[in-house]
Amino acid sequence: MTSSPPDPQQPPEPPREEHLPHPRPQTPEAHSHGHSHSHGPAAPVSRHLRKVIAAVLIPFAAAVVVGLVVLWPGSTPGHERTGVGFDRQTEQGTVTRLDKIDCKSANAGRVPPTGDTSTPEGREAVNSQQGECGKATIKVTTGSDKGRTFSEIVQPDAPRQLEKGQGVVVAYAPDAPRDLQYSVIDVDRTVPMALLAGIFAVAVVLVGRMRGVMALIALATSFAVLSFFILPAILAGSNPLIVAVVGASAIMLMALYLCHGLSARTSVAVLGTLISLLLIGLLGSLFIGWAHLSGNTDDNTGLIHGLYPNIDMSGLLLAGIIIGSLGVLDDVTVTQTSAVWELRQANPDMGPRALYRAGIRIGRDHIASVVNTLVLAYAGAALPLLLLFSIAQSSVGTVANSELVAQEIVRTLVGSIGLVASVPVTTALAALVVSADRPSGSAAAPAVASDGSPVRAGGTGRSGPPGRGGLPGRGGTGRRRKK
Repeated sequence: MTSSPPDPQQPPEPPREEHLPHPRPQTPEAHSHGHSHSHGPAAPVSRHLRKVIAAVLIPFAAAVVVGLVVLWPGSTPGHERTGVGFDRQTEQGTVTRLDKIDCKSANAGRVPPTGDTSTPEGREAVNSQQGECGKATIKVTTGSDKGRTFSEIVQPDAPRQLEKGQGVVVAYAPDAPRDLQYSVIDVDRTVPMALLAGIFAVAVVLVGRMRGVMALIALATSFAVLSFFILPAILAGSNPLIVAVVGASAIMLMALYLCHGLSARTSVAVLGTLISLLLIGLLGSLFIGWAHLSGNTDDNTGLIHGLYPNIDMSGLLLAGIIIGSLGVLDDVTVTQTSAVWELRQANPDMGPRALYRAGIRIGRDHIASVVNTLVLAYAGAALPLLLLFSIAQSSVGTVANSELVAQEIVRTLVGSIGLVASVPVTTALAALVVSADRPSGSAAAPAVASDGSPVRAGGTGRSGPPGRGGLPGRGGTGRRRKK
């Protein structure tokens, strides 16, 4: 075909639409591409980069497996029950009858109160002789004495009141007189706890779908490692710090890869979490030793030390810091890695420095919320203790210097430092890894985002429709030379 030359007196049509990328985003195919680009999985990295990541993570995973095999305890070491605290033989029971009786007749065998109510003991003695008490008849429903009944007196001001038909937990003392062998120590909460766990599981699956299912599997795996490896290995006499590092690493690998898939993005989050855990372990070991924290601060730790004197209680404290920080660390490292990956996909021209600066701006907001969450979580757990210090009108310095509070302060600050450090460390790792990746056809990525055509190496994509100046292999520059 021939065409007449353009009239020099009449300006030609603006060629903007002809040498711009073909406006295919209005088509359903282009819309689908744009949606998956923003919310789908990250683009696969090059084979070379996968080999580099595997070279780092495979030896680490192998070391974790070897640690699990070497330190595996088999079972929890047995001991003779002391009958103190949680170290008691327990059975299940049911309240079959509840009668109201006079408290004075129920406590006739006690020493009569003196009437002095200036002390807690005096007030308790007076209250035990006044008002109506409850006489509960409890039937043992498990164990060798199944069907046996006994009575329990419930004071009117007791914090735990019993009801007919209520399930209870009873303690059994075989060496005590027959009438005193059984006593109620707690309420059976199996049904409400199981119902709450079921609601939690359903909510996670409904919102998270397949990811929610994998998260529940990862949660069950974490509890399995904790119950069958970490706790028995510490009781067997293994170093609590080494056990915690191996166990936390196993939990981290299984939880992250189960929840987020086997990808380079997840592998970077694993590396960031590992580095942060090492920092927490080093800082925790330094300051626990420097502050002379024994880890034996209450009745429970004292009972553990009495039953298993070979356990290093300060090491147990450090192990608790590492395991307690792991869950929040996973959240921070995965979020930062995903942010950097999405920034790279949104703008493939961003270099490692630009990616780091953008990612660290996101991380600063994350740091503020996570650290505040961690501090408030520890403060909430220690609220009764802090209330006791407030009642005693102790100064802040006195409270902080006590081992019981200093232990929580070290736990909180060491974990928070590790969390803060995980943000720049993980962001830097993600920026370097995603910038070092150069898969085939990456130079044509902007053209894919704009015109929806397949990526070809060398920029050979079609940028215009046939017949309007868009030539294959020419980048649609057929009319740009006309001035």
